[in-house]
Amino acid sequence: MPIQKVMTRRDLLKMTALVTAGAHLAIKSIPAVAQDKGERPKQAGGVTVLNPQNRVPMSFIIDDSTCLVNLAHFGIPQFAEVFPDSYKQDWKKLPREIPDSFVREFGQWCRERKVKGKYSIVPYPALVGWLDRGLPGWSKNELAESIKLVREFMMPDWDIHPEMVSHTRVIDTKTGRPYPERSERFMENWGWSQDKSTDELADYMAYALRILKNVGLDCEGITTPGGFGNRNRDNLAKATLESCRDVFKAEIPHYFRHLFTDDRSVAPRVEYASGLKGSNPKCVVSIIGCTGDWFGGWDGLNPGSVDKFITKDLKGGRLPQVIDKGEPAILVCHWPGIYYNGQEIGFNIFKEVVRRIHARYENLLWLKLSEISRYWAAKELTQIEKQGTRVTFNAPFATTRFTVRIKKNSSSAPKLTVNRYLVQLRKVKRPLQLETGTFHTDAQNVTVCFDLPKGKSTLDV
Repeated sequence: MPIQKVMTRRDLLKMTALVTAGAHLAIKSIPAVAQDKGERPKQAGGVTVLNPQNRVPMSFIIDDSTCLVNLAHFGIPQFAEVFPDSYKQDWKKLPREIPDSFVREFGQWCRERKVKGKYSIVPYPALVGWLDRGLPGWSKNELAESIKLVREFMMPDWDIHPEMVSHTRVIDTKTGRPYPERSERFMENWGWSQDKSTDELADYMAYALRILKNVGLDCEGITTPGGFGNRNRDNLAKATLESCRDVFKAEIPHYFRHLFTDDRSVAPRVEYASGLKGSNPKCVVSIIGCTGDWFGGWDGLNPGSVDKFITKDLKGGRLPQVIDKGEPAILVCHWPGIYYNGQEIGFNIFKEVVRRIHARYENLLWLKLSEISRYWAAKELTQIEKQGTRVTFNAPFATTRFTVRIKKNSSSAPKLTVNRYLVQLRKVKRPLQLETGTFHTDAQNVTVCFDLPKGKSTLDV
């Protein structure tokens, strides 16, 4: 999304005034008002749900990406039409395309290092063309091959999100055309979404999701473009829940709306949980980024700094602050800044960030946003009971690598029972060796890592 996400903290009214005046600010960093958590089960004392495999989750959020189209090139003149004093970049000098060869280069480098995250696909990028119909300026085959690259090569490691429909002007979902008024009120990044009902937002999100579904791209979540829904967060969360479940039958929808670079928690927020004891449990997860775009900016014109993420001595920077607290460290960037007009400045910064964090830490685990969302839903919504040496889990949602620490009551090995079948657990010598189907003991506790099934399971310790 074309915004600088690093900013000083201001109250919402002042921020809104600046944005509507055309200031291009970090709307995602506006302080988040707590959403309705919904239902919460009882969880027994003496049992602590840890991070998956007792490691710190990491993920990489890529905004403003799509097939072939460079959103900075085509988006800047549309933003300038509404805010002429704020968008003076020479957009004609920016490349119109970010080639698939770079997508493959980037994706291959990340796969070799097990880096995962979220990759936006804007369905009607900057009004250039529809991914399920055609992109003027590119052949039918070029578009088909670009979509295939995302579907077959990127999707195994990256969640695909729409970043609403165009990321520029608002589309009338009844006609498929942009509204004729060219003002802040009818731009996706700004005014239109702020007073819409849950149903209206869900209709708009579903419109975007269906375009991606038409080209075979699966989605479990939404990324908001710019300030979309920022003053309408209750309806935004509920609309994400409704639209993702409606179009893709997503069990645990999630959305990226906020990032914080101060001392606030960046742990995912599990919201609007309901029906946890029934056959149709529901929730939506708010994913929170922990960095600004310190790679190459949203337009590929502002080179960033590795040191803002982690310093050369591996001690300073934003990422150690988050990782040392054990919260998910989710980095945020914009695709035009990673490509940086062919210079790949943002990509090179990211490469060094990854090198440094792995030189500093052994306990990291790269996950997609959907995997983090699922884990946090299970972590917060599983009912946990403890009677004597038996711990019983009643989970509305399954997850992998579920890791719990329990106070020991005996020297015997823990026994996991799922659907009345005993699951073998293997002892490991070090906590960092934990993986599904293993356990580790120390003087006071036993830590067990297993795939948590939906429904009932028990641990005897």
